[in-house]
Amino acid sequence: MIARNKAFANLTAGYLFPEITKRRKAYAASHRDKKIISLGIGNTTEPLTPHIAAALAGCARDLGTPEGYSGYGDEQGMAALREKIAQTLYPGLAASEEIFISDGAKCDIARLQLLFGPETSVAVQDPAYPVYVDGSVIAGAAGGAKPGQTGYEGITYMPCTRENGFFPDLSVVKPDSLIYFCSPNNPTGAVSTKAELQTLVDAARRRGCIIVFDAAYSAFIRDKALPKTIFEIEGARECAVEVNSFSKLAGFTGVRLGWSVVPKTLHFADGEPVCQDWNRVMTTLFNGASNIAQAGGLAALDVEGMRETRSLADYYLKNAAVVKKALEGDNFKRAGVTVFGGRNSPYLWARFPGQKSWNVFDCLLADCSIVTTPGSGFGPAGESYIRFSAFGHRADAEEAAGRLANFAPKSAPDN
Repeated sequence: MIARNKAFANLTAGYLFPEITKRRKAYAASHRDKKIISLGIGNTTEPLTPHIAAALAGCARDLGTPEGYSGYGDEQGMAALREKIAQTLYPGLAASEEIFISDGAKCDIARLQLLFGPETSVAVQDPAYPVYVDGSVIAGAAGGAKPGQTGYEGITYMPCTRENGFFPDLSVVKPDSLIYFCSPNNPTGAVSTKAELQTLVDAARRRGCIIVFDAAYSAFIRDKALPKTIFEIEGARECAVEVNSFSKLAGFTGVRLGWSVVPKTLHFADGEPVCQDWNRVMTTLFNGASNIAQAGGLAALDVEGMRETRSLADYYLKNAAVVKKALEGDNFKRAGVTVFGGRNSPYLWARFPGQKSWNVFDCLLADCSIVTTPGSGFGPAGESYIRFSAFGHRADAEEAAGRLANFAPKSAPDN
């Protein structure tokens, strides 16, 4: 028989979100009278907005006619959508031919690893979206975790803590590394400033690194002083790739549509353009995003669509404010709980000093019937933290806030 890919044997434990689902199902089975509210996985909940839904429906209807039917499109995406993204989101920063349409940022993050191979060193923010780490392990760019070891061999963890303002010490990054960086950050909710991102870009260029910049939550940034794309930073076109998505911008988590930006000015060590190889990956291993989804993407970026998507993001930001107010109540303050994020991001990052993340998760589920996300699932520096997601219905956010107001979190052992 064919041997198993050894990389899969290097993966530790279960993936974070299936474990959450497992515990939620176990609780639900024994508490059928309880209404469970999810403040956990970052899945959108509100309906697609009218203008965008009409565009999706119109495209589907047209595909049922001889005049409107279309088969395979360009693997890189519809020319009109690539141009619209360039003009609307990257004016003067990226050209349409540097933009590649895909079925989502998560998929792009996985495919990008093919450009660099298993010998490439990897650096990630800690805590970080699990796909950066697990995807690197599956691609063979990292070994397993030894007994008693926190994290994987071959991956450099860049701690993002309250002490450093959730922006890491970049001196730990090895030369010629692939750096995964997310802002607004999932899970901490932190948004890096222009000065911080300039530090990141300068460090990457100095050490021959390439940044994979995840901007999937940029639609939630309301502070005009905060950058929405890495390409606002001088020198980024020589050291960075950006991935983004319509999932949170327009509620396309199930529709599946994203994009990557790979500048023509980004090169490998041998001088070959990264864009050229990325084009090969996309045209060889991918057959293009759905025509229907791309029609919805075009609608999302016109004047009416932009108005609707901003309103949708504002809705979730209001949810974050509702939950954050509850987490800043006297009952949480007495336990020493501190809360971060939630202003230019849909995530709240709450620290429960002296507590294990999964223990807090279990307490919130048992006492409040609320599902959250344990911070330890995002990396070693996430221990003692809980991520609260603002994705949900307003009524649920308000009900959850009421339950949290009556919750008695454990105090730190030394309190």
